[in-house]
Amino acid sequence: MHADLANSSIFARGFWDGLFNPTSTSLGKAILSILVVAETLVSFFWIYTLSGLGEGYAVIAAVPYFYLIISYFSLFIFYRSKRFEYFTFTQLVMLLVMPFFMQWVIGGFEASSGVAIWAILSPVGALMILGTRQSTPWFLLFIGLAFLSWEMNNYFAINAMPIPSGVKNTFFLMNITGTAAILYGVLRFFQAQKERIMHSLEIEQARSEALLLNILPAPIAQRLKAHDMRIADHYESVTVMFADLINFTQMSDKMSPTQLIDLLSQIFLRFDQLADKYQVEKIKTIGDSYMVVSGAPVICQDHAHRMMSMALEMQAGLKELSEKIGIDLGMRIGINSGPVVAGVIGSSKFSYDLWGDTVNMASRMEETSLPNKIQVSKETKTLLTHDYQFSLRTGVEVKGKGLLDTFILEDQAN
Repeated sequence: MHADLANSSIFARGFWDGLFNPTSTSLGKAILSILVVAETLVSFFWIYTLSGLGEGYAVIAAVPYFYLIISYFSLFIFYRSKRFEYFTFTQLVMLLVMPFFMQWVIGGFEASSGVAIWAILSPVGALMILGTRQSTPWFLLFIGLAFLSWEMNNYFAINAMPIPSGVKNTFFLMNITGTAAILYGVLRFFQAQKERIMHSLEIEQARSEALLLNILPAPIAQRLKAHDMRIADHYESVTVMFADLINFTQMSDKMSPTQLIDLLSQIFLRFDQLADKYQVEKIKTIGDSYMVVSGAPVICQDHAHRMMSMALEMQAGLKELSEKIGIDLGMRIGINSGPVVAGVIGSSKFSYDLWGDTVNMASRMEETSLPNKIQVSKETKTLLTHDYQFSLRTGVEVKGKGLLDTFILEDQAN
């Protein structure tokens, strides 16, 4: 009694693990549990039916009884040793051999109503538990035993014991419907788990896609997925902007790490929303500095206008946040336009980046800008001159360039 309860507990655990935790091992346990339980119920039916025909049929009834003993004995070994592969092998052997042996003992195909058809559960079970390659020998063994039974059918028929026609018909019906029902049930269960796993994979793929698009621009991500591992594109005209918070290092000394990260998150979240709004590409954040490009990787003709509109809203948004949290936040913004090379380098931790003198000049525009002002280069001013008003700054010391004339945005033209 205790052994039966332990066995039932193991079967139930294997089934429910396969149902709710569809790993390869748990799914195999669940499928094997279904096959063993089904074959056990059929064995009890055979024992009951054949035993009712009289003492002369005890040898035939002993076959399914012997299967039950071996099955539960191997289950006990598996339970003690935790060797699922041993239990699997034993069960597949019994599922394959027992139906054929029972057919031989009864008297061949006709007398047994083709009871050997139950053996197909062995290669089918091997296919779903062990996989395609390891299941092939089990199927070949099934075919071999079927041909052997056919060749020796006359010998078995000579020694057949008389089976009442009603019992034969019952066996025939059970052999057809029983194997069909079990196969359908197992395959349905397997397909349900497959659909569940595929659905989980689709969810994870969507998450991976979203994460990838948070790291790289969509066109670049598509090229990387297409195995284009060397991405370096030249753009004749883009606009690059750098924005840097004023005195943020001094302010951060008075904040806890949590407060610092929370403040930067609030600021850069607003900037990211503006980047989406104006369809420009955020390149990266460097400490408290924010870098963005317009016109790459998606080419557009109004890249300078998009960038200026974003810069103005960044100033307004930072001022609004400053008043809301009671901290005096300021920012310098520098913008430059011109050609760049943009792409992805390396084989891990991908990042989309820009290279070229245009990028360096944009950084210098930010470094030399006035507090809470937007400073642009001559190239950007030329692109915006009809829509914005600028004041000239002469003799600005620009690292690597010497003294240059730059322009500070004053106000939009009416």
